[in-house]
Amino acid sequence: MGTVAAAAVDAPAIPGPIPAPELIPALIPPPATAPSPRRADIAAALRDSASVGLGLVPLGLAFGVVVTHAGLPWWCAVLFTSTVYAGSLEFLLVPLAVAAVPLATVALTAFLVNVRHVFYSLSFPLHRVNGRLAKAYSTFAMTDEAYALSTADNARDWHGRRIVWLQVLLQLYWVLGATVGALLSTLIPSSLNGLDFAMTALFTVLALDALRDRQKDLPTPVLAVLSALIARWLFPEQFLLAAFVLFTAGLTARRLLAGTASRGSADA
Repeated sequence: MGTVAAAAVDAPAIPGPIPAPELIPALIPPPATAPSPRRADIAAALRDSASVGLGLVPLGLAFGVVVTHAGLPWWCAVLFTSTVYAGSLEFLLVPLAVAAVPLATVALTAFLVNVRHVFYSLSFPLHRVNGRLAKAYSTFAMTDEAYALSTADNARDWHGRRIVWLQVLLQLYWVLGATVGALLSTLIPSSLNGLDFAMTALFTVLALDALRDRQKDLPTPVLAVLSALIARWLFPEQFLLAAFVLFTAGLTARRLLAGTASRGSADA
């Protein structure tokens, strides 16, 4: 008995069965989870809109100052930027509201200032946006900045959610800037040198980015310059309207000629 007991003590311990992984979940690191599609879209839209937001915020500050210095309450800046959201039209709308001009005059002014959006709708990727509510908001928030970012070459694979979030963030920059400008209007001088150049700098950067992405489409800016020169020479009193009509006619003629050429090559 003593020999058997000694052998049992000296024998090496036999390891037990290895526990199944599901029995020791604490020892297994959790798998990496991908962010939800909504968070990924918001993060992407935040990156896409950051550079433009740097220009929209100071413009919003300037608009808020214009609103309060015109004698309107601060909340009018929030109301205009939330419901009108038309940039240059909002600056024109402030003196029109103060003067209480007829509604027909306001409607005609809004049409003339924003008629370019009719042409934006021809190439804006609204077909990628799903849902009536999202489509309605995307149409309402189709500003120059949103159009420039959404129609760039690097945005060809953007889906609808990312486009809508981009528009939401752009309007948020504009509303926040105007609200802060209206609330702090007593601390901001009405004529701040350099602030009015923010819009010019913003659209210059957007135009340069568009030209860089579309280097094969140089005839379009050339056509725009020619239209401006011809309008300046022939119709100096109606320069802007004449240049716009000539540019539109040139784009239409080019598209018709391209369609005729493609049909001719297909028939051959």
